[in-house]
Amino acid sequence: MESLSTAGRGGRRAMLSRRAMERWAMPALGIATLFGGWALLSGLGLVSPAFLPGPLTVLRSMAEHTREPYAGSVLQMHLLASLEKFLISFSIAVLLGVPLGLFMGRFRALDWAVAPVFEAFRFIPPIAWVPFAIFWFGTGFLSPTLVIFAGAFAPCVLNAYRGARQIDRALIEAGQMLGAGRWATLTEILLPASLAHIVAGIRVGAGFGWQSLIGAELIVGSTGLGYMIVQGGSNLEPAIVISGMITIGLIGAGIDWGMRALQRRVQRDWSR
Repeated sequence: MESLSTAGRGGRRAMLSRRAMERWAMPALGIATLFGGWALLSGLGLVSPAFLPGPLTVLRSMAEHTREPYAGSVLQMHLLASLEKFLISFSIAVLLGVPLGLFMGRFRALDWAVAPVFEAFRFIPPIAWVPFAIFWFGTGFLSPTLVIFAGAFAPCVLNAYRGARQIDRALIEAGQMLGAGRWATLTEILLPASLAHIVAGIRVGAGFGWQSLIGAELIVGSTGLGYMIVQGGSNLEPAIVISGMITIGLIGAGIDWGMRALQRRVQRDWSR
């Protein structure tokens, strides 16, 4: 019996080890394949460096521009400028969108009043707000913030609304019978019960907000990664363009990874 138990534990450990290896090995294989194909195309001269420089050229360009300014700033300062705009606008979208969604889900009259306007708003592409951003804020720091807000706001509202609408009415009625007022109902019943939906909406909103930021910077930015890409394209420097694209992708993936970790934790804690 002891040998069978030991064998069972060994089998489980082997299975977990294999799963862990697959979890890390498969993404690494995909990345290696992408960069290997890219290096092969460049090294064999199948694509002109004027259109697609090799990965080593791009990496050298990225390293160089962490020390030497390009389009007015070094790479990390462009990144910080983009992150600052994103964090300000995304925070405002969450702080306004989540309560609005909860209130719409809780109060039917507010839902009827706001829903038609919101439904029209959420189908407007964030990039369509660029002209208004220019009219209201010029082409400086604040212009992209309106576009980011437009991209992140709708998912926050929608998921908070769905979370509030799916709560069992008996739970709310039980709280009210025990003396919970409107504020206590919102903060102690509605918010905790909707939290999994809210975090899912925040994750989606973060992705849309980051994409909207880069789109805005490509058009109206005077700093940031999108602005750097535009300048690189204007100067016919594809290594700069690809450097910016890689940085955008890595930061976007990092933001989504953080949001997924938060979502998993909330779902795990709330499922107990």
